[in-house]
Amino acid sequence: MDFKGFDHPGRPTTGGTRSVKVMIAGGFGTGKTTMVRSVSDIKPLTTEETLTQASAGSDRLIGIADKAETTVSLDFGKISINDTLMLYLFGTPGQERFWFLWNGLFKGALGAVVLVDTRRLASSFRAIEEMERQNVPFVVALNVFPDSKDYPVDEIRDALDISPHIPVVACDARDRASSRDVLVALIRHLQDRSAVALESR
Repeated sequence: MDFKGFDHPGRPTTGGTRSVKVMIAGGFGTGKTTMVRSVSDIKPLTTEETLTQASAGSDRLIGIADKAETTVSLDFGKISINDTLMLYLFGTPGQERFWFLWNGLFKGALGAVVLVDTRRLASSFRAIEEMERQNVPFVVALNVFPDSKDYPVDEIRDALDISPHIPVVACDARDRASSRDVLVALIRHLQDRSAVALESR
């Protein structure tokens, strides 16, 4: 995959590594921290805290009763896709009470992955709305849990109300190779958008 000129399509590059900021977003308990941990080339920075009874009224654990920790600020990791492209990964907190942090986290992001748990599609509605509001290109990654049902992609698109041009891919956020494939799908999506934008000029 050729990433020359990726930061600024159409302009010549001078060599070296390009750095791109990518968001890992989604609802509460969809696997954002797990993905950052599994794919990062470095030991990731996480801000997880133990869930307590005090948060029971605001943290809905329906379908994720075994969840014991939650991100309260952000997750951070990085991965080299190849010799010319480095992705800096920023995982967002999923609970509504931490959504005020999203505006700052999204500044400078070139694209995003929205993780979705097909058992709880509604948990990621807000993340998709935020991508559209901030005009951040994204792909949807269906994180496959042991008891997830296998829905046709068209049904997922309809349920999430997303455009046909937005890629929808299945993944296992625990698996490095699977998570990396999601990031590559995002980069390809960004390249396709850049090519279309150049053709329309």
